Amino acid sequence: MDNSDYFHAMFKTSRRYWLCQFAGWGGWALINLFFAYQFASDYYLSPESKRNLFFVALLIDFVVCVGLTHMLRLVLKRIQWMKFSFTRVSNMFLISTVTVGLLAYYGSKLISEVSGWSFDDYNRKERKEKAIEMEKELQVNGTGYYNYEMDNRVDSIKYSAFSKIKKSTGWFRDKKSEWKYEEPRKGMDFWGILITFILIALWLLIYLVWHYINKNRNDQLDKLRLEATVKSLELKTIKSHINPHFIFNAHNSIRALVDENPERARQAITQLSNILRSSMQVEKMETVPLQQELDIVNDYLALEHMRFEERLQIDMKINEDTLTQPIPPMMLQTLVENAIKHGISKQLSGGIITIISHFKNGSHEIIVQNTGSLNGSNGTNKEGFGIISTQQRLNLLFQGKANFKIYDVEGMVESRITIPM
Repeated sequence: MDNSDYFHAMFKTSRRYWLCQFAGWGGWALINLFFAYQFASDYYLSPESKRNLFFVALLIDFVVCVGLTHMLRLVLKRIQWMKFSFTRVSNMFLISTVTVGLLAYYGSKLISEVSGWSFDDYNRKERKEKAIEMEKELQVNGTGYYNYEMDNRVDSIKYSAFSKIKKSTGWFRDKKSEWKYEEPRKGMDFWGILITFILIALWLLIYLVWHYINKNRNDQLDKLRLEATVKSLELKTIKSHINPHFIFNAHNSIRALVDENPERARQAITQLSNILRSSMQVEKMETVPLQQELDIVNDYLALEHMRFEERLQIDMKINEDTLTQPIPPMMLQTLVENAIKHGISKQLSGGIITIISHFKNGSHEIIVQNTGSLNGSNGTNKEGFGIISTQQRLNLLFQGKANFKIYDVEGMVESRITIPM
C-alpha cells in the first residue's frame, strides 16, 4: 500500500468514525427532544426562555459526550488495548465506563453553571418564585410560620403551610428566615448518573466489538494474502528451479561426473531432487526450522559450485543455537539464489557468498552477503521477485515486526533479515 492509499484509508476510517459519533450522540439528543415534546412539554418547553435553556443543555451534553468519548478512544489507541487479555479488557471497560460517565455527568453540569445556561438553576429560581407565591396564597408571608416547633410545640397550621411549600417547590425558610433549597425529587442524580453510565458503556461496547470484528476480518484478509503470496512464491520458485538454464547446467554437470565420479553424480541428483521437492511443498508450511532451510541452501550451493567451481566461494557463520528458529520456507534459498544470479554470475572473477545467522538485541538476524553492488552492471536487482516476495512474506507472517533490508557495504551487497524471537 503506497502513501496515497494509506491516507485514503485513514481518511475513510476517520470519516466513518465521526459520522458514527455524531449520529449516535445526536440520536440520543433527538430521543430526549421527542420525550420532552410528547410527555413533558410543560416542564421542559414552556416558557420560551426555559425551552431555549433545554436546547442549550442538550447541546452541552452532546459536545461533552462526543469530546470525552473521543478522548477515551485516543487513550485506548495509545495503550494498544487490542493486545490486552480478556481480564484486562474487562477491567478497562469498567474503569472507563465509571470514569468517563462521572466526567460526562458532572462536566455537563459544571459547564452549564459556569456559562450561565444551567437548566437546573432556572428550575430552582422558578420554584423559588412559586414558593413565594404559595406563602401569599396560604397567607403566611411575613409571619414566623417556619418556627412551627417553637417552645417544643408543633403548630399544625404552620407545619401544614411549611410542608406544603417545601414538598411542592423544594424551597423552605430556616430559623433565620433565609430561603434554602432541597431537591424534592430524591435520587435524580443517581438516575442521571446511571443513565450516563449506560450510554458510555454502550458506546464503549460498540467500539470494542467493532474493533474485534474488524481485527478478525483483517486477520482473515492477511491470511488470504499470505496464502496467495506463498502460492505465488511456490510457482515462481519452481519456475526458477526448473527453468531450462538451471536444468541444463545441472544435468551437464551431473553427466560430466557420471564416468569420472559416479558417487558425486548420485549425490548431485539427490540434491537436485531435494530442491525440487522443497519447492513443491512450500505452500504447506508457513515456517520451517533454520536447519531445514540450510539443508536446501547447501544442496543448491553444491549444485551451483559444480558450475562455477573456484569462482564461487562460500562462507557459513551459523550460530548453532539459531538452527531451531523458525523462518519462512525457501526465503533464505531465494536470497542466496538472487545473490548468485545477480551478483556472482556477473563477476568475471566470481566472488564470495557469506551466510550469517545469530542472535542480536533479542532478535534472530540472518545476513546474506555477496560480491557485487546494487543497481550496477554487476548488481543485485532490488526490484526482483525474490526481494519483493521477501518483504511481503515477512510483513504478513510477523505483522510488521520483522525487518528486511538490502544495501551496499564495502564492495558487497548485504541482505539482512531481522525476525523477533
